[in-house]
Amino acid sequence: MTEQFSPEERAALSPYVTNLDGPVFALVNLPEVVKGALFARYSRSPKSLRRLFLDEFLPSGTPGAPVGFDTKRAEELYGRMFFEYGDDSVAQLGGVHLACEGASNILTKVLEWGRLAAYLEQSTRYIPYDDLVAGRYRYHVPRELEGDLHTRYVETLDAMFDTYRALLPVLRQHFTERFPREAQTSEAAYRTSIRAKALDTLRGLLPAATTSNVGIYGTGQAYENLLIRMRAHPLQEVRAYADLMLVELRKVIPAFLRRVDLPDRGVAWSSYLNETRRAIAGVAAEILADEAPTPRDEVTLTDFDPDGEAKVVAAALYAVSDVADDRLLEVAQKMSEAERRTVLDAYVGRRTNRRQRPGRAFERTAYRFDVLADYGAFRDLQRHRLLTLEWQRLSPRHGSAMPEAIAEAHVEDRWHRALDASASLHDAIAAAGLVDVAPYAVAMAYRIRFYMEMNAREAMHLIELRSAPQGHPAYRRIAQTLHRLIAERAGHRALAAAMRFADHSEVALERLEAERAAERRRDGG
Repeated sequence: MTEQFSPEERAALSPYVTNLDGPVFALVNLPEVVKGALFARYSRSPKSLRRLFLDEFLPSGTPGAPVGFDTKRAEELYGRMFFEYGDDSVAQLGGVHLACEGASNILTKVLEWGRLAAYLEQSTRYIPYDDLVAGRYRYHVPRELEGDLHTRYVETLDAMFDTYRALLPVLRQHFTERFPREAQTSEAAYRTSIRAKALDTLRGLLPAATTSNVGIYGTGQAYENLLIRMRAHPLQEVRAYADLMLVELRKVIPAFLRRVDLPDRGVAWSSYLNETRRAIAGVAAEILADEAPTPRDEVTLTDFDPDGEAKVVAAALYAVSDVADDRLLEVAQKMSEAERRTVLDAYVGRRTNRRQRPGRAFERTAYRFDVLADYGAFRDLQRHRLLTLEWQRLSPRHGSAMPEAIAEAHVEDRWHRALDASASLHDAIAAAGLVDVAPYAVAMAYRIRFYMEMNAREAMHLIELRSAPQGHPAYRRIAQTLHRLIAERAGHRALAAAMRFADHSEVALERLEAERAAERRRDGG
C-alpha cells in the first residue's frame, strides 16, 4: 500500500526523502539526531515514516527546500528513550564520520578495537614516512616523558627515522636491480610495485609512536563505548584524544553522548574498566612471576573442536531439512569423509571469487591461534573485527623479524643499530616506571604476541584475503600457516578445501599483478 500525500505535503517532503511513493527510500538533508529520533519514534508509532516526519518532525509551514532544523525535540526524545529508559538500541540510529589525525600507532589500535564501527587507516605501505612536518618527523612524543628521558626519546626516534629515510632509495635501487622491468609491464605499474616493496621492507624500522590518520564511521552507541574505554586507558595520549573526540562528536550527536562523562554513568564505567585492568595485572604479576617467554612457532593452533567439521556439515543441512539439530549431528558424525565433502561441496557451491562465501553453517566451529609476529603484521591482522583478538604489551622481549632484502642490500648493520637503540630506549623508559609508555619506542620489526579466535567462516575470509599475492609477505605467511593448520592439525580437510582462494604461491613483487590488473580495468580491458 502506498500512502497518498497532498501536493503541499509532497513539496514539503521532497527535500528529505529519496522518493515519495516507493516502499523503500532513504533520508537526506537531516541532522543525525533528527534521523535517529525519527526512527526511534517510528518503532512505537503506527504511522508510515514519511507521515510521521510530516506530522511530528517537520517545522510547520516549511517550504519545499531544506531548512535548518531545531533539534530540541529530537534531543528530548532521546533523553526519554535513551537516557531515562535505558533503551540503548536507539543510539545505533545515528552516525558520524570522524577524522582522527596525528594518532600514534599505539592509539590507532585503541581506536580500531570496537566491532560496531568502520575504520580506514593511513597505510605505511603506500605512504613513505621520510618527510618532515613543521621541521620534525611524524611520531608522537608522550607527555609522560620528562627531562633526560624525553631528550633521549626524541634523539633515538629521530635517528630511527633518519635510517628509514636514508635506506628508502637504497632499497628502491636494490629491487630495481633484482627485478628488472618486463616489456609487458608499464613504467607506472613497475614504479608503484618497486616503491611498495621498499616501503614494505623498511616499515619495521618505524617505531610504534609513528603517527597515522584514521577515518571512523560509527553510531552513537559505538562512539559511547569507545570513549568510555579510552577514558579508562593508562596513556595520556589516549585519554586526551578521548576528550577531543567528545567535544567534536557533541557538535553533531550530543544526545547520543550524554552519559559519557556523568559521574554515575560513563565515569563509573570507565572507573570499573580501570580498576579491573589494574586488578588482573596485579594478579598476573604474582601468579606468573616465574614464567618466562619460551620459543614458539610463529603460529600455533591452541584450540579447536575435533568434531567441528561434522558440526558444520550438520549445520549446512539444518535449514533445508525438518530434522532436529542433535539428530543431524548424529547423522553427520556417521558420514564418511567423501559424504561430508559432498555436503560441503553443495553448500559452498562453485565460487568464482573470494567474496562469494558460504552461509552461517561455517560459524558452527571455531579455531584459536596464538601468533607471534612482527608489529607491522599485527597491525594488519588486528583490523579483522569479527573475530576475537587480544594482544600483549609490545616490547623487544620476543625478538624481531628482518626481511631477507635487508641482508641482500648489505644494510643489516644499520638495521640492527636502529633496532638495538629502540630496544635500549624501551628498557630505559620501562625502568623509570613507565611500563605502559615504553611501547612507543619499539620498532615495528619487533614481535608481539596475540591470539586470534575465529569461526570457520571468518577464517575463510581472513585466509583468502590475507594470503592474496598482493599482500605483505609477513601476513601472507601467517594466513598460509592458518590454512595449513586447519587442514593438517585440526584435520578439517574439507573445510580447508572450501577455502579455495587461499594462495600458497611465492611472489617476488607483491603489488605488481594488482597494479597490472588496475591498469587493465582503467583501460577497459
